[in-house]
Amino acid sequence: MSHWTDSIIGERMAVDQTFSDRVTASQFSNAEWDLIMTATNLEMENADDPEAAQIVANTDNVAAIIPELEAIRSQTAAMAGQPGGGSHQSSGGLLDSLMGALGLGSDDSDETVDAEKLAAAEQLTAEYAEALQAHLEESGSFEQARAAYREA
Repeated sequence: MSHWTDSIIGERMAVDQTFSDRVTASQFSNAEWDLIMTATNLEMENADDPEAAQIVANTDNVAAIIPELEAIRSQTAAMAGQPGGGSHQSSGGLLDSLMGALGLGSDDSDETVDAEKLAAAEQLTAEYAEALQAHLEESGSFEQARAAYREA
């Protein structure tokens, strides 16, 4: 079974392009944003009601990848030859963080989540969901997306 957003992939690509300016203005790099979006599930609240249906970002899994954002920043700095790049060594790695975000693997309760980064990621994903819905409504594709969500 495919995910409901597969039916609107072209629309998402268009929103990704226009939203890139917002990502650039945020505290996140493109690579960090990609990881945040990988951990985010787009859902639709009130999908049965055409008037109340709303795309929302479910960020329940984002907290698990927040520690990896610093690793991405360090790796990017190392590749660019900047001082301090590569000095941060991730305890579990990207794969472990993704597995943890999906509820697989070990649960390291000792790791603290950077609440500020998490709040910023949640805010940015909420803005993305709003931008996607606005784009779908403007392009006349929202009903298609709503139907796909209901069928999924």
